[in-house]
Order: sequence, then C-alpha cells, then structure tokens
Amino acid sequence: MNIPRKVSAALSVCGLLFISITTVAQTAAAVVADPPKNWHTMDIKADGYYGISLNNAYQFVKGKKSKPVVVATIDSGIDTAQKDLKSILWINPKEIPGNGIDDDHNGYVDDIHGWDFLGGPNGKCDYTETVEEVREYNRLKDKYANATTATDGNEKEYAYWLKVKRTYEETYNKSSAEIGQVSQMMNVLMVSSGYIKRALNLNTDATFTLADLAKIKNPSDTVVKSLDVWTRILQDEGGDNGKILKEYGEYQAKINNDVNPDLTSRKQIVGDDPNVQDGKPYGNNILKYPDASHGTGVAGLIGAIHNNGYGIDGVADNVRIISIKAVPNGDEYDKDIANAIRYAVDNGAKVVNMSFGKKISPHKDWVDAAFKYAASKDVLLVQASGNDGQDVDIKPQYPNDTFADGSSNDSENVISVGASSAVLGENLAASFSNYGKRNVDVFAPGVKVTSIDMDAEFNTADGTSFASPITAGIAALILEYYPDLSAKQLKQIIIQSATPLTGTLVIKPGSEEKVDFSTLSKSGGIVNAYKALQLASKLKGERKK
Repeated sequence: MNIPRKVSAALSVCGLLFISITTVAQTAAAVVADPPKNWHTMDIKADGYYGISLNNAYQFVKGKKSKPVVVATIDSGIDTAQKDLKSILWINPKEIPGNGIDDDHNGYVDDIHGWDFLGGPNGKCDYTETVEEVREYNRLKDKYANATTATDGNEKEYAYWLKVKRTYEETYNKSSAEIGQVSQMMNVLMVSSGYIKRALNLNTDATFTLADLAKIKNPSDTVVKSLDVWTRILQDEGGDNGKILKEYGEYQAKINNDVNPDLTSRKQIVGDDPNVQDGKPYGNNILKYPDASHGTGVAGLIGAIHNNGYGIDGVADNVRIISIKAVPNGDEYDKDIANAIRYAVDNGAKVVNMSFGKKISPHKDWVDAAFKYAASKDVLLVQASGNDGQDVDIKPQYPNDTFADGSSNDSENVISVGASSAVLGENLAASFSNYGKRNVDVFAPGVKVTSIDMDAEFNTADGTSFASPITAGIAALILEYYPDLSAKQLKQIIIQSATPLTGTLVIKPGSEEKVDFSTLSKSGGIVNAYKALQLASKLKGERKK
C-alpha cells in the first residue's frame, strides 16, 4: 500500500520534536500559509497555483449534456454514508439489497455498492497486513534459507528468492530502526497534546487544529515547547491532532507487523488461500471499516457531488463509484487485485483508480492477465506511481504494465501518475513521488490535497494516492462528454494535454539534485482538464461497441 507521505516524513523530524519537548523553551515556529483547499482545481495563470484548470474545463463544456460514467476505486473501502458520495455510489441493478441471495449469480452476495475482498464471515475483515516481502520470505525461507545455489529445475524460483530475501532484509532493517523512533515520537505527541488540551480547556477526547493553537495566551515554558511540536506537525500536515495520532498509530502497527508479522490473519478471517487462484468466491459486502479513510478521500477527489454546499467538488460531476476493498494497512495481495480489476470491469467500470503499490509481486501473471482483460473491454486503469522518491524505470513498483510474459512494457490502457505541488518552482515535483521517463506518464496535484473523509470529516494529505484519482477524475470527465473515446484515446489525451515543463528546474524526488521537470515522466508535464477536453473534442471516438 502507498503509505501517505506525512507519516514517513515525520520520522525525519522525530529527533527535533523530542528535543523541542525535553529541552529549553523556544519560540513557536512561524506559520506558513497553506495553499487554498481547492488549489488542485485551480489554473496557474488565473490563480497562481499549478492545478488542473477545472473551472476552465467546465466553461468549455458548458451547455453540453453529459452521460454518467462508472468509475471503480480499488482501495481501502469507503464510507457509504458520506453525504458527498452517497447519491453517486454505483448501485448493482441486478442485486436485491439485503436478501442474502446472489441474485445476479456473479458469486458475490448482496454486492450493492461493490465488494470487500478482505472480508470474512460475521463482518470481520483482514485490514491490517504486513508487506509482501515479509509474507514471501516466510513462505520460502524453510526451502531456501540454507541454500547457496539453485538446483536443476528451480533456477527461476531461486532467483526470485534472492530478490525476496534482499528486499525483506531492507524492509526489516528499516522498520526495526523506525520502531524506536516512532514509539518515541508517539510519546512526544501524546504528552504535548495533553499539555495543549489543558491550555485550551479541552476534554481529554477533544481535538485541536493549527488555528486553535493561536488561542493560547501566556503559555508556560512546557506549553511553548508543546506548541512548537504541534505547530510544526499541523503546519506540515493539516487536519487535527486526533487524525495525525491515528495515522501515526496505523503506521506504528504496520512497521511492528513488518518485524513481528501476523501471518495467520488472512486464513483466519478471509479463509481462502491467496496463493491459489481457484475462482471460488470469498469476501463480504461491507465497505466501511476503521481504515476506510483513504478510499473515501480517493472517491471524493474523483466525483464528490458538485454545488451541494458541503465538502468538496470532485473532478468529475456525473460519475457512479464502485467501491472495491482490496487494500489493507500493509500490502495488497495479487489475488485480490486481479479479482478486483475483473469485478470492476464486469460491472461496467470504464475507469479504475488504483492508489496502491508494493515492491514484490509473487503472482504478477495474475495481475497482468487482469490488466489485459481490462484492455480487452476498453477500460482505463489509472495508478499511483508510489511514494518512495525513486526512479521506477530502475526500481519498479508493482503492479505495472511491464508484463512478465514480455508481451508489453507500456499498455495502451494504463496510466501511472506522479505527484506535484501547488507552486511553480524547484519544489514542484513532490519530494516523495516516484518518477520515471518511461514508466510514469504524467504528474498531478498530490501535495496538501484536501478531500472528504469518513464520518462527515475532511482531510488534507500528501501522496501519489491522491494524484491518481485526480487524473482518474479527468478521464471520467472526458468520457462524460465524449463517451465514444476509447481507453487508448483517453490515455493519449491525458498525456498529450499535459504540457511539458521544459526548462523548469526542480529538485529530483529523493535527492538534492536539480533536474528538468520534463525528465521525470513520459509527458514531462502536469495533467490539465481544460486542455484535455479541448483535445478530446477534436477526436473521433474509437470505443468498442
């Protein structure tokens, strides 16, 4: 899963936070203004923020009728009661709600708004998992731990084992080192949060935001230190202290699971074998669990209801969202992703958003086959490039469209998206974003992006996980008004309308080196809804009937 950048980035200031709360008092950090909550929709010329020119896009199609487009999100689930989404959720027309019968005979009982491939009987769900390299290391270690060379007939598996072992050791060492840091950071945040709540006369279960910190007058030395801690965190990440503590707690659980993995939960909860693709149905129809925040925000960016006086406006204004839960806090299983893509395609999705990724893919052939199936049905797959600040041309992330059988290294129906920030300058490419001139197609807003959250809440976060649905939303918007365009044409339009920013020097993600922004992706540019619609209007549709 693509961990939001805010969690991992905070580790870099952990030591600073600890010093802030345990040493001499210091002046609270100055507050730097965040970009507007809807900056990702804005226009660089009109507004000064490098958004997707959404207002111009809607002016371009003003007066033109749109047709609804079904978009699937393969993610952590969704809050089906979120009022910015409730009326645009896909409804399975062949299923009778709540009767406990598989009315449409597709293998999924009461799949009204989608399906949960992590679910099990009695409403349980395997939403906390470890990463793939940990699972695979433990699966293969008894066979290969003492091996020094391949034997006849197992050369391919032995080579795979060496990759798994190397990746596992990197993950284990990193997570082992971080456990102490995260534990220390959580202690600092909990203690300092308590001081601030008392200064604000808040109940112990109350939350506070950056704006609340300014209400504290004549703070003691200890409160000054606490203000410094939380000003830095909230200034960088937005939201409130409760959400931040929740996300850090989830990350803490994840890295603990890397080092001391629970390898039994899948079998105990879901009951299937994730290494056997037998076609048997599994899962349940519950889409909202405690981890549904990510998927809710993703769906909101794609299509949250327009002009309802609440929340945000999604990129597309006439979509129906199929929610498919297949991404835990940890790495997704290839079996679930392959089945999720097929489920989306079979239920009419024309665009599928995939905001997840991992380092190892034991059943890549299953996922490749699902990618090809989507292509055969003219379905566009939009995926996040990942948040490791690395070149995926050199170090690939999975899934990807370089197929294991050698049949393709650039599918016509797959778009990979990097993350960009709000202001034109050296920090335009998000510091955490993966990049690649061959394997990343475009960049899109992914820094301090605001969307809806579970339980009528909102969240501002960073990640290619949010750049991807913004791009998927543009694809859906194009299809609303030009429904005859094929998945191949949609990809071409989105790439060609992202104007290359040749000459714009930026800090290359994951480094201090400056490079031309145009070298970081195939298009060399940032997605633009207005230019995409202009280009779409000039093409003759090639969609398969």
